[in-house]
Amino acid sequence: MSGWLTGHGVSAGIAIARAFRLKEPDLAVARRTPADKEAEVRRFECAVEKSRRDLEKVKEQAARELGEDQAAVFAAHLLVLQDPELMDRVKDNILHQGMSAEFALKEAADTFISALESLDNEYMRERSADVRDVAKRVLGHLLGVQVPDLSVIREEVIIVAEDLTPSNTAQLNRKFVKGIITNGGGFTSHSAIMARSMEIPAVAGTQTSLDRIGDGTLLIIDGQEGIVIMNPEQAVVKKYEKKKAAYEEYQAGLAKFAQLPTVSADGCAVRLVANISAPSDADNVLQNGGEGIGLFRTEFLYMGRRQLPTEDEQFAAYKNVLERMKGKPVVIRTLDIGGDKQLPYLNLPKEANPFLGFRAIRLCLKRPDLFRTQLRALLRASTCGNLKITFPMIAALQELRQAKQLLLEEKENLVKAGIAVADKIEVGMMIEVPSSAVMADVFAKEIDFFSIGTNDLIQYTLAADRMNKQVAYLYEPFHPAVLRLLKTVIDAAHKEGKRAAMCGEMAGMEAAIPVLLGMGLDEFSMNASAVLPARKLISQLSKKEIGQSMDQMLQMETAEQVKQFISKHFPIKLG
Repeated sequence: MSGWLTGHGVSAGIAIARAFRLKEPDLAVARRTPADKEAEVRRFECAVEKSRRDLEKVKEQAARELGEDQAAVFAAHLLVLQDPELMDRVKDNILHQGMSAEFALKEAADTFISALESLDNEYMRERSADVRDVAKRVLGHLLGVQVPDLSVIREEVIIVAEDLTPSNTAQLNRKFVKGIITNGGGFTSHSAIMARSMEIPAVAGTQTSLDRIGDGTLLIIDGQEGIVIMNPEQAVVKKYEKKKAAYEEYQAGLAKFAQLPTVSADGCAVRLVANISAPSDADNVLQNGGEGIGLFRTEFLYMGRRQLPTEDEQFAAYKNVLERMKGKPVVIRTLDIGGDKQLPYLNLPKEANPFLGFRAIRLCLKRPDLFRTQLRALLRASTCGNLKITFPMIAALQELRQAKQLLLEEKENLVKAGIAVADKIEVGMMIEVPSSAVMADVFAKEIDFFSIGTNDLIQYTLAADRMNKQVAYLYEPFHPAVLRLLKTVIDAAHKEGKRAAMCGEMAGMEAAIPVLLGMGLDEFSMNASAVLPARKLISQLSKKEIGQSMDQMLQMETAEQVKQFISKHFPIKLG
C-alpha cells in the first residue's frame, strides 16, 4: 500500500529503509481459579525474579550503549517490581479473589495504568508505559512466551510498532535501525527521548501505521515534519535522499560553532546554556557547545525512589555535575515537586488543582527539614565548581526572603562546623507566576538573576492548562500579553544590573530567539541539542535592528500578527 501518514516529529532527521514490524506476542489471558493459591503466588514470585534478572541485564546494556542517564529508566522498572502496592494487589487477587497469577497481574497492572493515564499530566501519563512494560515482561515469563528481541536485527530497517517500550529501545543497534514509527507515544515518551539520544529519526502518534504498513515496505520518514511516506516513487526517494544529505551537511556544519562564543551579527554577546535532569547530562551539554547549565531540575533525584535522597546522596550528585562542567556556571533549581510531579512517599494531600496548589517553594517552606537537607548539600558542593541557586514558583516577596534566610542559616551552620562553603554563590528566582513578573522591579533588588520559566508563566498568564487538549490553542508563547511580561522582567533585571535568563521551552524555539534577543535576554537555556542551531541563528541576527522593532511587536494585538511579523522579517521557519 502506498501513501502518506502523519504524526508528531519527535526526533529530527531523514530515514529511508524497509519496514520491520514489531510483532508483539499474544499475552491474552482468561480468568481461571488456581487449584493451589499458595503455589500460584510462588509462581508469580518466580516470574518477578526472572524479570528482575532480565532488567538488570538490559540496564547494563543500556548503560553501555546509551549512558547512565538512559539506563536510569530501568532502575525505575526495577522499582515497579518492588512496588508493594502493585505486588500486594497481585497477591491479594490470587489469595482472596481466586485469580490465576496471569489474570491477577493483568487486573492489577490495568488498574495502575488507567490511574496514570487519567492524570492531566503528559509526563505522568507517559510513565504508564513503565508499568505496562514491566507487566508485559512478567506476563511473558508466566505464559512461557518470548518477549521481542530487537538486538538481533542485522539489516537497515525502520521499526514500526504500536509503541516502543524502554526495553525495546535499549536493544536497538544504531548501525541497523535507521528510524522509528509508532502509533502511540509523544515527545516526552521514553522511546522519543531515547531516539533523540541515539540520533535516530522518529515519528510518533501516527495512530494507524501498524495497520497500514506491512513488513518490508519501503519507507521514508521525516522526523522533523512528522511525515511517513509508504512505497515512494523513485523521484520522491531522490528528493528525500537530497534532503537527507542536506540535513547531514547542516548538522556537520554546526560543529564549527561548538567552540565559538555566542555573538550576534552586530557583536552583542549572549550566553547559551542547557537544561539537564541528571549529572550525566552534563557531558552532552559540553559536547554540544553549551556554555554552562541554566537549569538542573533536582526533582528527578527524588523521583523513582521509595524515600527521600539523603544529604550525602544529593551532595554527590551536585558535586558530580559541578566537576563535570569544569568551572562553567551551573544553575541548580531547588526542589520543584507538586503539580505534575508527585512523590508517593511524601503522602501529599490530593488537590483539585495541583498546579495552583501545594508545590515547589510552598512545599519546601512548609517542610524546612526537607528543604534544609537540600540546601546543605548544595552549599557543601559549592566549592566544587561555579554554583548558582534558583528558587522555583516564587509568587510573593516573603517567600523569597524566607528561602534566602534558610539558605543563609545553613551556610552559617556549615561554616561554624568547619565545612568549606564558597564565598560567593549567586542566588536567583524563577519567574513563573504573573505576580512575580509584574513585580519584577521589586524582586530584582533582592536577587542576583532571574530564571524565566515560560512553561508555567505562559499557562498561568493565559489561564490555559498546557496539558488540556481542549484549550491547547490558547497556550501561545507569542501572545502579546506574554511578550509584554517578558519585556517587563528583562528590563527590571537590567535596571538593577542583574542578569535575565530563560530556561523554559521558549528559549530554544527558533522563532522566539530573535524576539528574545531583541528584548535583551542575557541567557538562553535549552535542550543541549538545540544549542548549536541557536548559536548559528544568533550569529546571523542583528540585536540592534531587532530591538528597533520591539515596540512595534509589543503593540500588536494578536499572536498571529507577531508570528507573521517574525516570518516576514527574520529567516525563521515557524511551526
